[in-house]
Amino acid sequence: MDQDKAGNGAEEWLKAELEDTLDEDYELELSEPALSLELSKIYKKAHPDALDRHTYFHELIRLQSELIKLQDWVAHTKEKVVVLFEGRDSAGKGGVIKRITQRLNPRIVRVVALPAPSDREKTQWYFQRYVPHLPAGGEIVLFDRSWYNRAGVERVMDFASPQQVEDFFRDVPEFERMLLRSGIRLIKYWFSITDEEQQLRFLMRIHDPMKQWKLSPMDLQSRVRWEQYTKAKEEMFARTSIPEAPWYIVEGNDKKRARLNCMDHLLQQIPYEPVPHEDIALPERVFNPEYERATLPHDLYVPQKY
Repeated sequence: MDQDKAGNGAEEWLKAELEDTLDEDYELELSEPALSLELSKIYKKAHPDALDRHTYFHELIRLQSELIKLQDWVAHTKEKVVVLFEGRDSAGKGGVIKRITQRLNPRIVRVVALPAPSDREKTQWYFQRYVPHLPAGGEIVLFDRSWYNRAGVERVMDFASPQQVEDFFRDVPEFERMLLRSGIRLIKYWFSITDEEQQLRFLMRIHDPMKQWKLSPMDLQSRVRWEQYTKAKEEMFARTSIPEAPWYIVEGNDKKRARLNCMDHLLQQIPYEPVPHEDIALPERVFNPEYERATLPHDLYVPQKY
């Protein structure tokens, strides 16, 4: 009888944990723009075949459980993995990175999103500022934009000279081959959206006060210079998609499908396997009959407002 009660209690606890997990995912979804009614209608019309929430969450959690297995394998085998996320502004890179890392250990899987280079960094070897962020054995590093800034925004916005861009194209294939020879697994993603979809997403950010911070002057210039960015991307693919480290394009017009497709593809690129785990047992708490918990001052506690 006691075992039945314990079993029922465990089931109720697990159910509550799963509900909390779904609430967390739902909260992420609610962080999507709070659209005006008219803009909401336009967005729904542009995405008539969106995934239903049940299918999306079911697949998301399944893929995230596989990512945990990948993480464990990387830590166990001391593998080194680098994943680059590049693409159009507002194409969904951040959303994918957020879902990949959501349930992983930040001591094993970390995100690198570097700011604009300092005056000192501008005088360094171009790749120098990225090298310290490369993984050691047992780590995965996700670059939210990477050394390919030189082939994109720096080139289009004239932050780099034509000679610097040419030097980059000459050097980057060998730089990446050096990484591969050192034992790093390198995977490169480009997130692509249409001109119309980017315009719609920018409008959504403009009308959503919670996301206006995402619109930088560089983002706004990417609308003006759409064709220049397209030409820069095409040359980048032609000159840097080497057999050892090809570019993979993620169609980003449908955010949910882009997230699932990218996560699934990433899992396919690495031959991870189940790794041995020691059984975990909760140790008995040590009770000291002479111990008496101290009463802390009331003003140390956060007020119970909710």
